[in-house]
Amino acid sequence: MFKYPPEIRTLIYTTNAIENFNRQLRKVTKTKSAFVSDDALMKILYLATINITEKWTMPIRNWGTILDHLMIYFGHRVPITL
Repeated sequence: MFKYPPEIRTLIYTTNAIENFNRQLRKVTKTKSAFVSDDALMKILYLATINITEKWTMPIRNWGTILDHLMIYFGHRVPITL
């Protein structure tokens, strides 16, 4: 883990965004005591995910530098988009 530069480590260790996403999903399902079917649950989670991701407008700080480091360490996994 420590072989990566600080930019990549920050990206790896940042769990606040994941915890926030899980909290918002729990908020949607918390008020329901039971679901009619698994499909009903999946539909509610899908719609909640769409609503949550529409609010993600803040850019990632130092993304250019992070992307450069990701290309160095994981070049075969990072797709190149033009």
